[in-house]
Amino acid sequence: MRFLRAWAEWTSGYDEHPAEILKTFDDGASAYDEMVLVRDIPVYSLCEHHLAPFFGVAHVGYLPRGRIVGLSKLNRLVGAFARRLQVQERLTTQIADTLHDALAPYGVAVMLECRHMCMESRGIRQPGAATITSAMRGHMKDDAKSRAEFLGLITRR
Repeated sequence: MRFLRAWAEWTSGYDEHPAEILKTFDDGASAYDEMVLVRDIPVYSLCEHHLAPFFGVAHVGYLPRGRIVGLSKLNRLVGAFARRLQVQERLTTQIADTLHDALAPYGVAVMLECRHMCMESRGIRQPGAATITSAMRGHMKDDAKSRAEFLGLITRR
């Protein structure tokens, strides 16, 4: 029973509808057009190829166009997709595409930094290697300044 409860929790993202998580607000956002960023969002997922864990952090930013989303919703969006059998590349694009489609912002940027147990505990067996993936949409992809601002903010400690 413990095993079943654990797997039900680890794969509970299939029961969530990520677009519904992103309740947007028009109030307070009409004049705000600077970046909104939540960084270091914990990521815990399972590799769909090996059923081995991968974990790390996500950094999610967007440039609002008249609508904003509750900040905790970005964390919930990451979790909803992470709690599915995944590959990191698809996880990254699912987060970016869902945020882009729901908010229609000027731009979206998502970067994941994760360690994969399928690489660390078997196969090549190299602990500590991080895999970094990114997905940029709109101004975050096309405008070098917006992209640089995002990258600068996620590396600032």
